This record gives sequence, structure tokens and C-alpha cells, in this order.
Amino acid sequence: MNKNSIFTLTTILILSTVGIIVFAQKQKSADDRFVSYIVDIKKQEIKLYWKNEQQENFKSIQNLKNWLDKHHKLLVFAMNAGMYKQNNAPQGLFIENQKTITPLDTTSGNGNFYLKPNGVFYCTVDSFPMICTTTNFMDNGNIKYATQSGPMLVIDGQIHSAFKENSTNLNIRNGVGILPDNKIIFAMSKKEINFYDFANYFKKMGCKNALYLDGLVSRTYLPEQNWTQTDGNFGVIIGVTTDQK
Repeated sequence: MNKNSIFTLTTILILSTVGIIVFAQKQKSADDRFVSYIVDIKKQEIKLYWKNEQQENFKSIQNLKNWLDKHHKLLVFAMNAGMYKQNNAPQGLFIENQKTITPLDTTSGNGNFYLKPNGVFYCTVDSFPMICTTTNFMDNGNIKYATQSGPMLVIDGQIHSAFKENSTNLNIRNGVGILPDNKIIFAMSKKEINFYDFANYFKKMGCKNALYLDGLVSRTYLPEQNWTQTDGNFGVIIGVTTDQK
């Protein structure tokens, strides 16, 4: 076999392997208990939104969508990005365009946010997504967007030890995980679900780390899947956009 034939065969094998991985991810993500969306941060525009130019909170997905329309941006996907206080201020860390708007919360307290370990989801300026525990988080000035929430769902490939199978603690839940190919997967349960089953979804997708975002209030906007919840009264909102044609 000549070198060209070997090169061609190798290329075919690599492309076939990539195709199999992509197909497997799509098959695994097609769990009808959830509405899910995979983001390739290298190719798509993802941002965290809290306030407009007048320092008014967006609050709802519809308000964000209207604002983006005026700026000639088409909203492709949106989801609430973590927990927030009564005044819609982010609970814990929020970084926007490399600027820390609210600081990291390393204290203890009641509620899901403080079910340790909690964690941080962030994207770097060179388009690399990460999820880490709060204790492992370091801001080296290279972080473009970040949101803190809790609890962690999956930690180093293991489901959070506090979660119990067959738990009757059921709620609508949304979260985020990092896939093996460094793409981001966002998911929200369509019906009430316990923490263990929700975390197990991310684990089965191959996520080494995944973070809980919120519960009952959660909303997702994903028109390509005919899921268009545009209400809400949030703090930070995750948005994926394209330029309007």
C-alpha cells in the first residue's frame, strides 16, 4: 500500500470515528425527559446577560430577545444562568466581559446553592469552557464570562455524594455540563425530577463535571426544538445568538 493510500485510509478512519462520536452524543442527548442543547463555543456566540445599557435587569427571556432584536442579533438558545437574590442580583460570582460584577461566594448557608461542593461555570477569552468547584476556582484575568451556582451535579466523573437514587425530592431542574470534546451541554427537565437522575443524565453524556443552575423557576428558549419559554424573572441569563440576516 503506497503512502497516499495509507493517508486516505487514515483520514477515512478518523472522519468515521468523529462521525460515530457525534452520532452517539446526539443519540444520548435525545432523552425525552429533557430539553437539551449542545454549544460549540469555538463556533457559536455565547454570552451571559444581566443588564442592558440603562442598567435595567433583563429579567425575562422575552426582554432579552427584544433587546437582541434591536441589536440585530437572533436569539437561538436561552436559559436562566443560576440563582439570584430578591433584587435579581446574581447569587455568588458573576463575571461579564472579564469584569467581576459580583464576587465569589465562599460562605456557608442553607439551600441548594450552599450544598457543598458548589461550583462555577465559566468561559475563557480564548473560547474554552470549564466547570469547577468553588474551592478550585481561580480568576487569572482570562475569564470572559462566569456564573456561580450549586450544587455541583457531577464532580470528576462522579455524581454528587449527597444525591440519593429514588429520592422523592422532585422538581424542574436545569444545569450545564462539559462534554468530552469540550462542547457545552445545557439541559432542563421537562417534568419534575430528583437530583440523582438529573446528575446521572450529565454523567451518561460523558460529562466529568456538571453544575446545577436552578429549579422551579427554570425556563428554556430553544425554537429549533419547538420549546419557547420566554417568561421568567431571573438574574443572569445565558444566551446563544447569531447575526440576523
